[in-house]
Amino acid sequence: MLVISIQSQVVHGHVGNSAAAYAVQAEGVNVAAVPTTLLSNHPRYPSLRGRVLETELVADLLRGVEERGLVDEAAVLVTGYLGSPGNAAVVADFVERALVHNPKLVYLCDPVIGDDGRVYVADGILDVVRHRLLPAANLTTPNRFELELLAGLSIADAQDLRAACAALARGRHSDVVATGCTLADTAEGQLETILCADGHLSRFATSRLPIRPYGTGDLLTGLIAAHLAKGEATDVAVQLAVKTIFAVLVRTQEAGTAEMRLVPLPASKP
Repeated sequence: MLVISIQSQVVHGHVGNSAAAYAVQAEGVNVAAVPTTLLSNHPRYPSLRGRVLETELVADLLRGVEERGLVDEAAVLVTGYLGSPGNAAVVADFVERALVHNPKLVYLCDPVIGDDGRVYVADGILDVVRHRLLPAANLTTPNRFELELLAGLSIADAQDLRAACAALARGRHSDVVATGCTLADTAEGQLETILCADGHLSRFATSRLPIRPYGTGDLLTGLIAAHLAKGEATDVAVQLAVKTIFAVLVRTQEAGTAEMRLVPLPASKP
């Protein structure tokens, strides 16, 4: 079992592959982690070191993945934060080649674009995500802001969510996991992760905690990928991932830390 995960990497904290790679391994699945950026920490800290990796380097690493036969071995391919339009383009090239080479590969696209009402990626990345990566994806994991932006629709209730997911799929068989949702009928004090598959909604609610550590979306994506690689159905994979993340968040709140208390990863069972 192998997951190929193409995301950012940090020295301190748990975002991008620095959250997802450990989670995949802790679930007993091998991971080939390809960095798109190498940073000292999440950009919201007062200082930041490191940089977005050069497009030529990212392309070279991806060629190495192919040369080692990892595309044949992989069950799931994940893409997340891309860093630059050039990186987005070479990652899209790789995704397209990989899906042709291994038609059984499940492609999970985390369209990391923005949150809290603002886009925080470089100009040009949104176009690649919208026109190349999403059309190739079997599953995508946008937060509510990203889903509304990509679908061009506002979401207030379950009907709106179905419409937005249908707009994102554009007639293809592609499932959507919408994160950080509060709909009109969401119970007070709760937050939902909602899987939309063929118009059917599977809703997984947890208590809303008074913390917002970085990397929860990256952790969710990694956990879903790991469970899919182990053969779980998508709804089960999402349910298990949500349970694990909530356990991590409870532990993080108790510890009073800014970064997720990820280690050891709480056990998850169907």
